[in-house]
Amino acid sequence: MALSADDIKNLHRYEIKILHALERMMKKYRWVPDDELKTAVKLSAPELKYRLGNLIYRDFVRSESVPYKGYALVFAGYDAIALTALASKKTISALGSFIGVGKESEVYEALGLGPVILKFHKIGQRSFNTVRTNREYMPEGGHCPWIFASAKSAEREYEALKALNGKVNVPVPIDINRHVIVMSYIQGANLNRCILENPEKIYSDILEQVKNAYNAGFIHGDLSEYNVMIEGETVWIIDWPQWVTPKHSNADAVLMHDLDTITSYFNKKYNTKFVTEEAIKFVKT
Repeated sequence: MALSADDIKNLHRYEIKILHALERMMKKYRWVPDDELKTAVKLSAPELKYRLGNLIYRDFVRSESVPYKGYALVFAGYDAIALTALASKKTISALGSFIGVGKESEVYEALGLGPVILKFHKIGQRSFNTVRTNREYMPEGGHCPWIFASAKSAEREYEALKALNGKVNVPVPIDINRHVIVMSYIQGANLNRCILENPEKIYSDILEQVKNAYNAGFIHGDLSEYNVMIEGETVWIIDWPQWVTPKHSNADAVLMHDLDTITSYFNKKYNTKFVTEEAIKFVKT
């Protein structure tokens, strides 16, 4: 889980300075050498030791002594500097309740001009190599820790939300900082948690949204009952970091997987007789 509002409020400006320095230097080092960190932040040795102790205690930073003494930013610290930046811009004013966790994200309520959603992209260390292999927007070489992979994932989703807003029922993107997207709050439930009175209509509405996205140049890439939301009579499609364009070399296979997943879900849960090939034909024509 991400940090609490008190964690941000209690951060000293020297600690924020250290977190920013680690973020910059981790583009070069997996473990930032102690001496280089000291030079970068320009704090006395006792002050740096004290502030690093606070950050390590709160699990914002981790340390390593082999093969040299060094430090690394971890997700809680990355959360802290992203949220500090969003608060300083007045995008958010309060951090609310934890809503849930997905395969590669955590979601929170927050307050901006009104209720908003904060989505923290978090590609885990274990899945990092898989993500780098399967998603072409990730760099193939060089040093790219999983925190920066998460920022790339957030940028990718934010791009889709901006392009699709007004064409497809997606959350309205409000702001982004590092791996955190601020978006509009949807009062609804995920499809897998709903008991539908009219599954045929909802299925048809999902296909309509998929078709609109396809015509706008986007194939979701990970569509399932977990990232479709139902709000009253409205269907929303969420979670867009894995999108591809209809011109992608694997576009047909990705679209088929998306639609087959949704079709199979309805057929299994509601005993419908939907056909994936017919869904594909509808979307593409």
